[in-house]
Amino acid sequence: MISHRKRCRLLAAFLIASIALQPLAAGAKTAISNTASYSFQDAEKHTFESITNQLKQEIVDPFGRIRGCGGEVLPDYAGFSVGLYDASAQDTPLGLVSLPRTGAGTSFTGAPPNLQNSNPFFLANDEPKGSYNFFFNRSAGQLEVGKRYILIVNPPASARRYSQRQIRVVITARDDVAKTVSYTATALDGRGISLDADPASFSTTVAINDATGTGLVLSALSLIDQPICVGASQPIQITKTADRAAAEPGDTVIYRLSVRNLNSVAANQIEVVDVLPLGFAFLPKSVRGELGGSGVAIAATQSGSTVIFKSDSSIPPDGVLNIAYAVQLSPDSVRGSGENLASVSVHRIDTNAILRDGPSKYRLRIRPGIISDCGTIIGRVFEDKNFDGEQQPGELGIPNAVVILDDGTRITSDPNGLFSIANVLSGNRTGVLDLSSVPGYTFAANRYVKERNSQSRLVHLEPSGLVRMNFAVTPAVSEAGNP
Repeated sequence: MISHRKRCRLLAAFLIASIALQPLAAGAKTAISNTASYSFQDAEKHTFESITNQLKQEIVDPFGRIRGCGGEVLPDYAGFSVGLYDASAQDTPLGLVSLPRTGAGTSFTGAPPNLQNSNPFFLANDEPKGSYNFFFNRSAGQLEVGKRYILIVNPPASARRYSQRQIRVVITARDDVAKTVSYTATALDGRGISLDADPASFSTTVAINDATGTGLVLSALSLIDQPICVGASQPIQITKTADRAAAEPGDTVIYRLSVRNLNSVAANQIEVVDVLPLGFAFLPKSVRGELGGSGVAIAATQSGSTVIFKSDSSIPPDGVLNIAYAVQLSPDSVRGSGENLASVSVHRIDTNAILRDGPSKYRLRIRPGIISDCGTIIGRVFEDKNFDGEQQPGELGIPNAVVILDDGTRITSDPNGLFSIANVLSGNRTGVLDLSSVPGYTFAANRYVKERNSQSRLVHLEPSGLVRMNFAVTPAVSEAGNP
């Protein structure tokens, strides 16, 4: 009979334990844990076997992917890296986070794709492509509420179409019983970051349960192929230029709209909306389109100052659609801003998702030219029944009346007796009513203002100013009783 104490010594001598490490597959929703299986024999050759309880590791990880803007997997991830940095309240990276080491030579293992828990982590083209993950040590305070990190995705130096993305991660809540952590992820550049590949959201809160259960999909890491959006800041880009930087009333200006497709797939259903400034007259017959060196049809419609261009063509990846058109400047352009605003929307041919960019601004400097020294004269010719020199209700305008200016310019009144003339040189200007143009009428004497008792009017016109020049008439009286 072996005593209890001796049996314990034998247990210690013969215990053989094997640790079964169980790495998680990417995207799995089970907890990171391990177990120990053991077996031993006592002095009487009885064999005992069992498995220990699961040993939870004090680590969690945000699991994410780098994608294209449309959510597609990129063709090549070689050279991409993802780094996690401590951050201050001003969102300034303070240095790489010191993460617990996993993998060979440690007491626990990591999960794909970052088995070693490296920081930064360099992506390859292994499956699942574009994925990354990091594990934090709770006991080291890395998951304290309010802890701030910045996740930085760097594209390969040779990949010019991709740009760096920075995502702020703030720990917002923690449940030590359920081993869950909540955090808010916000794109510092304001571009798309999302949960469940929703490219419309750039800030969201998610819960992480001990490993790779939930992920960030960085929508278009400035990729123009993107879900982080890596790559271009926009999957579609519009730029607007003109054939000159300055113009003046009477000039014709040619504008060029360039729509570049930065996606990895073609784009169609192209619509460009261009808002013209005041005094810019669109010339419909001037519209031309070009894609890949060949002409394409462009349909143009106008509503007020808004011009809409549409094309049934498809823009291939990295392709550019050019639209050219002309406008003519009127004197009203001097009063406008000279700034155009152009926006574009297209559809991806694979998902039919709408991609937009704009407005792209182009400001044309407007020189007044001769218009800067000119003004406008307005006036009316009317029957003055009370001889006060002002048109009252019931005092009708006289049509087809001719007013002659001091420079010989002749102006004819409209059916209501109104007339106007623009671009008149400033200074003292004189106008005379040609009474022969209003048969049956004569000059109406003013009973209240003697200075107006004249067939002519003297006005002072300021540069870019406006003055009024009215003429009052009355029915002519027959002479010597003759009708």
